[in-house]
Amino acid sequence: MLRIGNIELRSPIIAAPFAGISGPVYRQACKDAGVGLAVSEMISDKALHYKNARTFDMCRIFDGEHPVSLQLFGGDPETMAEAAEYLSDHTACDMIDINMGCPVTKVLRAHAGSYLLSYPELAEAIVSSVVAHTDRPVTVKMRAGSDQNHINAPQLARRFEKLGVSAIAIHGRTRSQLYRGTCNLEYIRMVKEAVSIPVIGNGDIKTADDAIRMLEVTGVDGIMIGRGLVGRPYLVKEIEAKRKGESYTPPSYEERIDLCLNYADQLCAYYGEHTGIRMMRGLCSYYLDGMPFSAKTRAICATLETSEELHAAMERYRDLLKEEQTK
Repeated sequence: MLRIGNIELRSPIIAAPFAGISGPVYRQACKDAGVGLAVSEMISDKALHYKNARTFDMCRIFDGEHPVSLQLFGGDPETMAEAAEYLSDHTACDMIDINMGCPVTKVLRAHAGSYLLSYPELAEAIVSSVVAHTDRPVTVKMRAGSDQNHINAPQLARRFEKLGVSAIAIHGRTRSQLYRGTCNLEYIRMVKEAVSIPVIGNGDIKTADDAIRMLEVTGVDGIMIGRGLVGRPYLVKEIEAKRKGESYTPPSYEERIDLCLNYADQLCAYYGEHTGIRMMRGLCSYYLDGMPFSAKTRAICATLETSEELHAAMERYRDLLKEEQTK
């Protein structure tokens, strides 16, 4: 088991925050699949300060999600403290995570995300203010450093531990890499060896073998998976089976189609059909990835307008698979 602060996780596998995806429907699906913790997409401290209605909606949590972590991003210790208080007083979150890893320009301009890796004093001030204004465990998700010549994650992790952070999630890329190149497991191992609090390894975990390699090479206490879980919630069971040396039977093509339709129905029920189906336009390909004769169906899904269209496209694809199996 993995324990973060006063929260015990049933599994060391954590669903990473994913912009535009990691809402309550996705987090609930991940929890149903067996993850120990799911983390929300980034929530802006400034948006909470200005009482943005959409941002308030991003803080909603389903009863079945627990434990769940809400992730904040910002570059101002005062508004980060205010945001931490809001999440503590008005949501049922079990933890608060501080984003120091996002490398996108919009976040960097807010002096947030991986921008903070280059400004340790500001990073410490933000961590200190958040820890002081919540009774929930505080975690930090960060990258290895600004670039390969400035790898300072181990030093920062030690400082954050002294300030009361309960766990560190470390992505083995630098800010300058964005999402290119490969995850450097040595950077993650360095952070694990620098602190005594739990360390979660993140980056390039797409298969069960990737997960086992992360655990064995770095010695981390847990693993965080982002894109690898999207459309493949069954990866959790595959990893757990691999860890225990047990056999694993992947879902059939029929079952994967059912997973896709079920998730689409949940999105439509929560967000409404208009928004839910537009979200599925980019997600269907994840569910169908690697499945035979799926190119046409994936192209159709990218232009969906209604739930009926999605179900019809999937049923046609289901029939195509049956036809090909009988040849």
